[in-house]
This record gives sequence, C-alpha cells and structure tokens, in this order.
Amino acid sequence: MDRQSGELRASFGNEPKNWAPFGADGAPQRLFFSVGEPSGDLHASKLITQLRRSLPHFQIEGLGGPLMREAGCHLHYELTNLAVVGIAEVLPKLKEFFRVADLAEAEFKRGDIRGVVLVDFPGFNWHIAKRAKKYGIPVFYYLPPQLWAWASWRVSKMRRWVDHVLCNLPFEAEWYHKRGIEVHDVGHPFFDEVAERKLDQRFMSRYQPSNQQLVAVLPGSRGHEVTRNFPVQLEVMRRLHREFPHARFLVAGYKPQQTSWCRGQLTAADEKLPIDFCVGKTSEIIELADVAMMVSGSVSLEVMARNTPAVVQYRPTRLTCWLGKALASCKYISLPNLIADKEIMKEFIHTGSVEAAANDIHREVHKLLAQTVERARVQNELSDLTQRYAQPGATARASSVILDILAKNGQKSLVTRAA
Repeated sequence: MDRQSGELRASFGNEPKNWAPFGADGAPQRLFFSVGEPSGDLHASKLITQLRRSLPHFQIEGLGGPLMREAGCHLHYELTNLAVVGIAEVLPKLKEFFRVADLAEAEFKRGDIRGVVLVDFPGFNWHIAKRAKKYGIPVFYYLPPQLWAWASWRVSKMRRWVDHVLCNLPFEAEWYHKRGIEVHDVGHPFFDEVAERKLDQRFMSRYQPSNQQLVAVLPGSRGHEVTRNFPVQLEVMRRLHREFPHARFLVAGYKPQQTSWCRGQLTAADEKLPIDFCVGKTSEIIELADVAMMVSGSVSLEVMARNTPAVVQYRPTRLTCWLGKALASCKYISLPNLIADKEIMKEFIHTGSVEAAANDIHREVHKLLAQTVERARVQNELSDLTQRYAQPGATARASSVILDILAKNGQKSLVTRAA
C-alpha cells in the first residue's frame, strides 16, 4: 500500500478532502452489497462494520442476511433465504433470482452508488456484476468463487465484469494474477472470527472436565444440506454409541428450525443416544470436540484453526455430482486439504443410500476416536497448517483495499469535473 493512499484512507474518518459524502443532487453516496450465503452474511457484516467506521456518511445497502442488517446495512431483500447449491436446487428458484437481480439494477439506475461488493454466491452474483458494469459502477469480489477448483473457464466473466478480486486463500492470488485479473491478497476472514470470538464459557463448562469423548456434528448451514446429510450423521452416531458408550455427540445447528428438524429425525430407539442439539454454539462445539464429522463448507477453516480432527462428507444430488465430476479441476472438496495440497481430513462424496454413506464416515470417525496416535497426528498437521496460513486481519485488509480504491476513484471524478 502506498503512502498517498494510506493518507487518503485516514482522512475518511474525519473530513473527507477528496470526495463528498453526498452526490450532486444531495443524495447520500452508497455502497451496495450482494451476499447469498449464511457464511457470507457473517463475513460481510464484519466488513460493513469496519467500513462504516471510516465511511459514517455513506449508506450501505443491498442484498444479504440478518447479520448484515444488524451491522447497519439496509437490506432490499434477504437473499440468504435463497441459498442453494446445484442445478436441481437452483432451477425452481430461477424466476425469483431474476426478480431480485432486477430489483438491484433498479438501484443501480438511481445513481450515487460508488461501488458494488460481491461475496461468494457466483451463480447469482455474476448477474449483479454484469448489471453494475452496465452503469459503470466499480465491482469488488470479496470471497470470490473457487474458479481454480472447477469450471475455470468462468474466469472470463471475472475479467469482464469484476474490477478487483479480494482473494482469501494462499494460492488464489497467483492463480488470478496469471490470468490478468486485478487481485488483492487479503487473507480469509474466518480466521478473524476464530481470533475474535469470545467462547461461551458457561456452555463449555457443562462438558469440562469430562471423561467423555466429545464428537462435534456439523450438518451444514443450508437447509437442503442438513436434510441430505444429517440422516447419515445420525446413523453414524448410532453405531458409534454402541462402540463408545461414553462418547457424547454435540450437534451444532445454524438455525432453530434446522435443529428442530434434526431432533425430529430421532426415533424411539434413540431415546438413550447421548446427543445434545445446540444453536449458535458452533465455535464452542468445535473447540470442545475430540473429533468432528462435518459437511464440507467454509466452517472447515474453523475446524482447521481449532486443530480438531475431522471427517468431511457431502451428499449432493446425482445431477450435481455428475456435473461436479465433469467440471471439477481440483483433488479435494475441503479448504484445509486444498491449502495443504494433501488429504489431512478424510473426504467422502456420496449420492447413494444413507447406509452406504454411513459405512465410510463411521469407519474413519471410529479410527480417530479409537487411535490416540492417529488423532494426534492429524492435530499436529492441522496445527502446522494453522501456523502457516491462519493469520487474522483479513477484514481490515479488505476494508483498506476498498477505501483506497474508492478514494482514488473519487480523485479521478473530481479531476474530470474540474476539467
């Protein structure tokens, strides 16, 4: 970062010298966010909080989730309610997606939007980027899609419609740079969350100290992930309970309704199953657990940062799985394995029966619970990976990049008007 841009950024918290907080018509300048994933809602909310400290006169608005609203973002639509993965899941909601994209474009037409910030959710956000560029609005992509993993030909969309990629994984910056994309390596905000999160000690004290082995069960944050994957996890818990009668299972729910659905899957035969359903305690559960079984997702970075050995599963539809195999260009589905370039966490993708999927997951979780040496080996590998790559500060770095670029754009517009 050069000295001049640092000085420009510093001025925003006081009296901005290089651009006004209001447009020519007196309307407030605006930043527009488009966020479709629950995890993206969390990271965007932190970025919005950081930006608002320096841009108190700006209006931050867009499409997103409840955490963004709490951070001061005016939501035009709660997009996280539409979070889906895979062609089969997307098709029934296409009409609504296009309606929401039209809603965003109507805001772009109004003017005074100084930048659009996209977070993940590429299938939809490509449309938002394209429409923003139609009106000459700079586009930032924070937590960009994993183009290096599958369908890399989509990089042409990134080159055409996105001005600045704020990448998050250690190998991404070089990948984008080689393909002619303006890229800024800011790191992953999940590590900020781990560093800043104050764990609920009262909750944790229920399980500490304990002679029980604790198993974290992470069924995913999207509704369809939970309904497809939790039945497998439940079957594994039944088997493990027979083999490890002192083990206890802590199910980390993202939403109350998802947790209620999971609880409803228990039968009369599960009456003595030592299982606790918890909402909003994912970090505490990961920290407490000896072993985790988890659905593939960005939460794997927290599992890595807390050095918790895990087995990764994903149970897509057959169509989604077929498309994934046809388009994928990477060896692994979990981020820690991708960062390490080897399988530290065992991974399984299943499209068949619950029984068949449970066989694989059970075998690997059993191994981690039964073999202390194996569990310690995985913990050590995760610890090494964390020390190398899990550096906090991504949110602040992303905010600085956005502010610097907006300031430079503001200077250019002033020069243009003066001329």
